[in-house]
Amino acid sequence: MRILSIPGGPVNFQQLRSVRETVRCGFNLTEVAQVLHTSQPGVSRQIRELEDELGVEIFVRAGKRLTGLTPPGEVVLPIVERLLVEADNLRRAGADYASQDRGTLTIAATHSQARYALPPAVRDFCAAHPEVVLHMHQGSPQQVAQLLLSGEADIGVATEALASYEGLLALPCYRWTHSVVVPRGHVLVDEADRGEPLTLQRLAAFPLITYETGYTGRSHIDEAFDRHELKPNVVLAAMDADVIKTYVELGMGVGLVASIAYDDQRDTALRAIDARHLFATNMTRLALRRGAYLRSYVYEFIRCFAPPLTRELIAQAMNEGEGSRFEI
Repeated sequence: MRILSIPGGPVNFQQLRSVRETVRCGFNLTEVAQVLHTSQPGVSRQIRELEDELGVEIFVRAGKRLTGLTPPGEVVLPIVERLLVEADNLRRAGADYASQDRGTLTIAATHSQARYALPPAVRDFCAAHPEVVLHMHQGSPQQVAQLLLSGEADIGVATEALASYEGLLALPCYRWTHSVVVPRGHVLVDEADRGEPLTLQRLAAFPLITYETGYTGRSHIDEAFDRHELKPNVVLAAMDADVIKTYVELGMGVGLVASIAYDDQRDTALRAIDARHLFATNMTRLALRRGAYLRSYVYEFIRCFAPPLTRELIAQAMNEGEGSRFEI
């Protein structure tokens, strides 16, 4: 069994994992046992043995139930997290040298990024690294962040939220704007063709279909209407542009989507009207967990997706400290 020698006795990594997962699972030991593929008594024993080694109680108890962290537990938990991150780094470093171009790469991204921004990079990377198995997880920006923080993903890509997590290094990739999408023949198309500028006041007169709060620049859309003291009539909100465009085609309203989500050849039933003058520019970021060891092919994928993010720049950013933020 792998052990870590500390004053007072040996600590094994299963004890550390039991503590970490207990916090992650809301102190539900049945759920912890399922995550760690062991028994509930086994989890309890691992926790108690670690507490005995350290000479402090990590968890507050109510009978046999764990209900929270003790003050010593609040101090111990970040150390446990760091030890497990470094253990994972050791494993990755060994694998990197044992098989330079073979392994697994897990990317977490929002739907818009996975559907519209990432495909060229995925294609080029897979062609150059056929022995790397690539996994793609889609979710909200908050879910992307949690997958990174838990070590379940190597790279995260999203527009919202990533820069607000201290445990993540969020690097800027590219800027983008919104477009209005409407069925061909819509009155807004006629007005645009006549050279009439699109205004927020004009948009507010129509039922709108756009992203859920927290997705794909929705905050900038809301801020623009608020700034002009307008209340938009959002009749439908969705997590991805494909759903938005589907309901626009049905005539349910005017769509607001990321410009990258509209393709003239693919979206033949729709027309797009540039709305960059109405809403603030958005920044898509690529995030990494601070302190994580990155295998060589992780840097290669980042190069395929965002060429300005060189290995040297990433290493420098990792060393800048958790309070740093990078812009382009």
